[in-house]
Amino acid sequence: MFDRIRTYVAGFRGSARAQSAGPRERRAHNLFDAAAAYVSARAEDDQDGIDEAAAWVSPEALSFGVSELACRAVVALAQERGASPRAVARDLLGLPAA
Repeated sequence: MFDRIRTYVAGFRGSARAQSAGPRERRAHNLFDAAAAYVSARAEDDQDGIDEAAAWVSPEALSFGVSELACRAVVALAQERGASPRAVARDLLGLPAA
């Protein structure tokens, strides 16, 4: 599941960088663009990518976007595993089963 997200975001980030090659071609990023780029950069330990994505939106908007991405990822992974979102979230965080 996360590999699919990483693959999608990696392709997206590459096209976003290509689009922002010139000052006229630069496009505005929304909070979900920023969240996807930020989380994938964190997963890849890419500090430049983290800094770039964090500059696209306000810290509050980035926080909301990351939270929404986490919720969607946990729900998708729970459906894939046939488990509850609570069980998946606890497992991802290394917590004992509730």
